[in-house]
Amino acid sequence: MTTMEAFDLLQPYRIAEETFVIPWALEAPPVGHFPMNSMVIRGAEPVLVDTGAPAVRAQWLEAAWSVVDPLDVRWIFLTHDDRDHAGNLLAALAACPNATLLTTWFSIGRMAEEWETPINRCRFLTDGDTIDVGDRTLVAKRPPLYDNPTTRALFDPKTAVLWSVDTFATNVPAPMPDAGALSADDFRDGQLFGGRLVSPWVALLDSQKFRTVVDDFERLDAEVIAGCHAPVLRRPRIAEAYDLLRRLPEVPPWREFTQADLDQWMATAETSIPPEQPRPSAT
Repeated sequence: MTTMEAFDLLQPYRIAEETFVIPWALEAPPVGHFPMNSMVIRGAEPVLVDTGAPAVRAQWLEAAWSVVDPLDVRWIFLTHDDRDHAGNLLAALAACPNATLLTTWFSIGRMAEEWETPINRCRFLTDGDTIDVGDRTLVAKRPPLYDNPTTRALFDPKTAVLWSVDTFATNVPAPMPDAGALSADDFRDGQLFGGRLVSPWVALLDSQKFRTVVDDFERLDAEVIAGCHAPVLRRPRIAEAYDLLRRLPEVPPWREFTQADLDQWMATAETSIPPEQPRPSAT
């Protein structure tokens, strides 16, 4: 397992046999950082799981190809079409001529406003579908929380690794590879904050019906949970995360930051910069 001392953003690290996370993080004042990860399953028929953010395209591609030869990649699993998941899709397809894109009809339509996805290289994989990738059969599953209607998680029964997409999203005080490095308070607060941030509609749900959905997802029995917006979860943190997830419909909605908050931040920034430096309000 990667240690905090050895952890570098955009440096892939192993989370299970032939399975690697490509980590990135976005600074998000005043709440710390938000992870922005993707994953590679090397295996007999290598799989890219999401394609990273366009803001770090060159670095992301370099990181991915340090794990797997792009000519060996056979599958690109796109969880959904948001930019932090699909941002380097066309670049990855161009570099991986032997890869098939696992996506949905709706995702292709949503992406058409910006680019034309090569439909002849696509295969639709919807909730509950499976895909044989040579030495394992992967399972697509709609997760309990999501911010895009096309979202599907991915479970690998061979390694018991679950890619939970945006479920279990959390802010962190600093980028880190493993949620075990978080204090109990930071872990709890981050799970409750991230869940409401990603899926504010959770406050509208019937609690019992939502618990049924969470229970069904938990029955995948993952030993390792990786996701775009969270450090890796392992036991016993996995059980804690599911318990916190079930609580979300009963937690008051998160109060969004307002213009008053922004004014306060800008005023603080103005007083923290030496007089000879340009003021934030002038840039």
